[in-house]
Amino acid sequence: MAELNIDGLLDKVLHDRIAPGNDRVRAIVNRITTDLYRTIEQLDVQPDEFWAAADWLTRLGASGQTGLITAGLGFDRLLDIRQDEADRRRGVKTGTPRAIEGPLFIPGAPASDFEVRLDEAQDHGECLVVEGTVRDLQGQPVAGATMDVWHANEHGRYSSFDPDQAPFHLRRRITANARGEYRYRTIVPPGYAIPPNSPTSELFAALGRHGNRPAHIHYLVSAPGLRALTTQVNLPGDPFLDDDFAYATRQELVLTLEDVPSPAGYESLGIDGPFKRARFDVTLPPAGSDRDAAHLGRAERVA
Repeated sequence: MAELNIDGLLDKVLHDRIAPGNDRVRAIVNRITTDLYRTIEQLDVQPDEFWAAADWLTRLGASGQTGLITAGLGFDRLLDIRQDEADRRRGVKTGTPRAIEGPLFIPGAPASDFEVRLDEAQDHGECLVVEGTVRDLQGQPVAGATMDVWHANEHGRYSSFDPDQAPFHLRRRITANARGEYRYRTIVPPGYAIPPNSPTSELFAALGRHGNRPAHIHYLVSAPGLRALTTQVNLPGDPFLDDDFAYATRQELVLTLEDVPSPAGYESLGIDGPFKRARFDVTLPPAGSDRDAAHLGRAERVA
């Protein structure tokens, strides 16, 4: 057997096979493998560095933080940018801007019609009502549009990932009324940081980067025949609004908060004093396919 050099080993890794396999998977894996071989060669990666990286990847997978790394290294935003650019090349009108979903969506949230309260009595924070109308590109209201809404609690933690919170706390699915309207009561959420003493924090410390996200609220919005929207809105005044570790802030999606002195008209949400109010209207373009219109989170699309 002839002695292998680096190029010979890479050639065998890229071309050895006993079956046709999947051309698309092979093309992607081969490109990644080639780039990693060249990285090891050109940066003189040592065995201890390589195996430390392999151990880190193992711990990252076990921690469930892969979605934090993809967001923090810009991959989530990259996918959005590519979709935005593809829409522009086709001359497609897109309506409300998309923004990253993040790794913390959970399907199956309790459903409500028109209005709902996300928070509970024990939640600490300023009372906030967000309301709006879902429309199509012609400006017509979309009756029965559905939306998942979710955000972190006052400690920057999400239910289903935080054992101290009840299932689906601060998570709801809302169906718009006949006029395309919706509204919900919650608290003004804070920003938050990636978990300390974790694989994610280890990498960002080594990169000299922070791991903070500004305050935000996630949305998944859809309606039959219209393209589903994955987006998130930001709250003004957050110190990391323009320095989001996930690069997800979009100026068009920063809410304006209004101080409302009277609960008149909002009593059905249990409001009995002053509160903050924001408006977020959603515009959905036509769907290009049934899959474009599906009301699915990232994990559901993979499944």
